[in-house]
Amino acid sequence: MAAILCIETATTNCSVALSVNGSVVAFKEDNPDGSQKGYSHAEKLHGYIEEVLKSGDLSEDKLDAIAVSKGPGSYTGLRIGVSAAKGLCFALDIPLISIATLQSLSLQVKETNAYVVPLLDARRMEVYSAVFSSEAMPNDRQDKIRETKAEILTEDSFSDYLKKGKTVFIGDGVSKFKAICQHPNAVFVEDKLPSAKQMAELSEKKFKKSDFEDVAYFEPYYLKDFIAG
Repeated sequence: MAAILCIETATTNCSVALSVNGSVVAFKEDNPDGSQKGYSHAEKLHGYIEEVLKSGDLSEDKLDAIAVSKGPGSYTGLRIGVSAAKGLCFALDIPLISIATLQSLSLQVKETNAYVVPLLDARRMEVYSAVFSSEAMPNDRQDKIRETKAEILTEDSFSDYLKKGKTVFIGDGVSKFKAICQHPNAVFVEDKLPSAKQMAELSEKKFKKSDFEDVAYFEPYYLKDFIAG
């Protein structure tokens, strides 16, 4: 049985969960619907970690690993989350687990007979996206059938999947595509952000396989270069 602290800061949602044996036993976040436009992770993250451990009646020295959302996402958010995770791993001498942000976001979709396309806002008409298999069960969606990439949306985006059947789009980039996509097979789940809740099962599976990162050299998956502004 593993006790894993999960940290999600890839977007404006600052989210922390305590996972025990793959189940969430304590949880704290402040922006699940994306209504907050700024980032408050630097001020809130360590307080949330303390709250979650206290709520889960677990001390830091009882943790078996730290899991962090690795991106893509906000440069600022990812830096804060990964820095906190690496600091805890060094201090506690425990392993670091990285979780693909778009994969965990896709787990919020419970459809089993649909393609799942997480879309995260990347400025203007650009999004970070990936496509997951319609055959994967919602609690085990690891069969990514198209690579993660940054792309500019057009009315023909994802047409190959839409032609084949129901395709569910989820994330804070969905509103951009909804405005230009009229396909009857498109289902839009708006105003959803990645959450530490969905990291629990994924991190437990990686822990069992000893699928860990090198704490000293691990860097977030930014996908795009940082642009100040």
